[in-house]
Amino acid sequence: MGISKNYIAYVLLVILFLQSSCIETGLSATVTYDHRALVIDGKRRVLQSGSIHYPRSTPEVWPELIRKSKEGGLDVIETYVFWNYHEPVRGQYYFGGRFDLVRFVKTVQEAGLLVHLRIGPYACAEWNYGGFPVWLHFIPGIKFRTTNNLFKNEMKRFLAKIVDLMKQENLFASQGGPIILAQVENEYGNVEWAYGVDGELYVKWAAETAVSLNTTVPWVMCQQVDAPDPIINTCNGFYCDGFTPNSPSKPIMWTENYSGWFLSFGYAIPFRPVEDLAFAVARFFETGGTFQNYYMYFGGTNFGRTAGGPLVATSYDYDAPIDEYGFIRQPKWGHLRDLHKAIKLCEEYLIISDPTHQQLGVNLEAHIYYKSSKDCAAFLANYDSSLDANVTFNGNVYFLPAWSVSILPDCKNVVFNTAKVVSQRNIGDHSFTQKTNVNELLLESSAWSWYKEKVGISGNNSFVKPGLLEQINTTKDTSDFLWYTTSINIMPGQEKEILLNIESLGHAALVYLNKKLVGFGYGNHDFANFSINEKLNLKEGNNTLDLLSMMVGLQNYGPWFDVAEAGIYSVVLIDLKNGKNDLSLGEWTYQIGVEGEYLGLDKVSLANSSLWTQGSNLPVSKSLIWYKVTFLAPEGMGPLALNVASMGKGQAWVNGQSIGRYWSAYLSPSTGCTEKCDYRGSYDPSKCQKSCGQPAQTLYHIPRTWVHPGENLLVLHEELGGDPSNISLLTKTGQDICSFVSEADPPPVDSWKTNLEFMSKRPEVKLACERGWRIAAVNFASFGTPEGNCGSFHPGACHVDVSSLVQKVCIGQVECSIPVSSANLGNACPGVIKSLAVEAHCSE
Repeated sequence: MGISKNYIAYVLLVILFLQSSCIETGLSATVTYDHRALVIDGKRRVLQSGSIHYPRSTPEVWPELIRKSKEGGLDVIETYVFWNYHEPVRGQYYFGGRFDLVRFVKTVQEAGLLVHLRIGPYACAEWNYGGFPVWLHFIPGIKFRTTNNLFKNEMKRFLAKIVDLMKQENLFASQGGPIILAQVENEYGNVEWAYGVDGELYVKWAAETAVSLNTTVPWVMCQQVDAPDPIINTCNGFYCDGFTPNSPSKPIMWTENYSGWFLSFGYAIPFRPVEDLAFAVARFFETGGTFQNYYMYFGGTNFGRTAGGPLVATSYDYDAPIDEYGFIRQPKWGHLRDLHKAIKLCEEYLIISDPTHQQLGVNLEAHIYYKSSKDCAAFLANYDSSLDANVTFNGNVYFLPAWSVSILPDCKNVVFNTAKVVSQRNIGDHSFTQKTNVNELLLESSAWSWYKEKVGISGNNSFVKPGLLEQINTTKDTSDFLWYTTSINIMPGQEKEILLNIESLGHAALVYLNKKLVGFGYGNHDFANFSINEKLNLKEGNNTLDLLSMMVGLQNYGPWFDVAEAGIYSVVLIDLKNGKNDLSLGEWTYQIGVEGEYLGLDKVSLANSSLWTQGSNLPVSKSLIWYKVTFLAPEGMGPLALNVASMGKGQAWVNGQSIGRYWSAYLSPSTGCTEKCDYRGSYDPSKCQKSCGQPAQTLYHIPRTWVHPGENLLVLHEELGGDPSNISLLTKTGQDICSFVSEADPPPVDSWKTNLEFMSKRPEVKLACERGWRIAAVNFASFGTPEGNCGSFHPGACHVDVSSLVQKVCIGQVECSIPVSSANLGNACPGVIKSLAVEAHCSE
């Protein structure tokens, strides 16, 4: 039977369609690269990526996070692989729960996105020990990240384990999976100098080992200027527009664009204005980049003892476009989404040519991408940190605010400027700011039980050693705690008032004399070491000195970080009459961990144990005390937050799951914050800070899937002293949103189809609620010259109350949009450029 030409044409069309969407539909794809971009099945791609670390959330939330990332304009999800939790004991692997790597990668694939798998296996990531398992440290003769055969054998074995696992599940692009990139090592170039020639040899070995695993996708090394071919060396930093790969055959790639910065106990909260972040991204693509990744796009939470150190906080929010609780952070998410759309409009130009540079003035320039002499896309940049400018380009005049980039997909019309934020904003700077949108449950004092821990050695787990032991080598990170105990004997007539000097390498320590608390000392993230100097009044005879040294995360960064030490290294008594008495070399009794850990007080199985005391006189402001209470989870599906502002320092568990370390008593410096940070000029983590003079963190994320109907158990181990009767549980019940858009602003980026059609469009106010909520009220709507800021708008001299119009369009909707023009909103003051300001409330 003959086959018609139409049928053959149809088959060819189907084949072409399947080839163009091969990764999303599970068909194999070839991934290579050239000097311009990653090449997927023969086509160069411009890719937006974002970091989401699977264990910093829960599997039930992964699909929602990935959906929001896709809607935000991402093409790729980037994650580290965390060796220490995948192989907690050598040869024993774990890939369950939050550490189900295969499930995470498949969840990304189901959403139609791609994956960059940063296997490492060193991660840094402010993660405990940088992701290395602590057992690795105790292999005799091992040295990390250098030409040490013991280390290389272990690293190669784990790399192969992960690659084989991905192959078994058909997750590489060539198998129809989503993985298009893999990373070996991580930021080694920052520390390579410390390892000398062995460091250079190690880089070559790591590259050869990675390539030999035959992933069929390109490998990258970030911050590695000497990455050997074919490994792509990539940029990490706040700005990468000046980055050049180490070979003209490699594309310009940016693996870590910091959306903010991580949080440490005792520090103010850092944030990065979205205008600067968008400027950095636009500059990168303007100057030839084609792949960039936000670190982080969703930061999440350092549950349990996963936080690195020293003193990295439990929240890993990172001021990311999706906040710690999984809510969209506006305007960061929306402004970046519009930026991604604008860059996508230029993709066919970006992949076909290298940019042509044109100087437009001092700190003013254009980069043009040509398809032909009359068909181009352009980026116009003003990288002055203070002066706005008008520039002439292609015969037209354009206004460029300082520190901004305008994107022109047709070399004529501006569809986006990085400094002009027209996307929706949230009222309040984090998820639980607005008390009107929060349901707060106080955990009453009468419901609490407690267990007062013994000070010092509490059981049969002690041992005696001469001298002061280093803490990490002693505890092997099985606990944050190590007790150091010794005796001081005072003879009749001997001086009883002495000065005690303690020196520690970190991170904190409690001092007890004869079982009474007499001192506390601690370091900070940048300087973990500290001293304690206390006057002691000893009694005649035997005195017991108990020191509880506390770790707050193993170091995760720096040259030779794996051999960094912690714990107490000097204890000296100073008597003005008799001089110094150095106890450091004497005999000490040790215990790893505290009594409650041995008893298992954090476990659900002990919730009804007779160990717990309950009564009307709840002990408060006590060190080394355990508290427990049961609570009913608030209704709803949203995440919960535990407010422990009334507590000191410790750790909390919900139904046996650790929600992390808290340290509410450690206040940040009272200076260094700015109420409104100027985005213009180079950013660094100390430039924009908030919450000076306050704890770094008082709210702790409880995933909704960790609680259940009926009674739930909350347990706290308080180390310093606090008042649990003021602890509360928060859930978010709604959100307040706003928008401010001018007639002079460009139309929405996604309205672009052609030049003429775009010019006929109008700017729009767009409002959207989180999924599950709808717009329930319009609290303010003025067209004219409204004044104030989100949450405090008021009418200006020119004012049309358009509340009824906005209500008609928006009430009951998940999202709505209102064109900003006098034609549909009224023209109260002709000749004046008017703006529309709207404030609305979302709820169930």
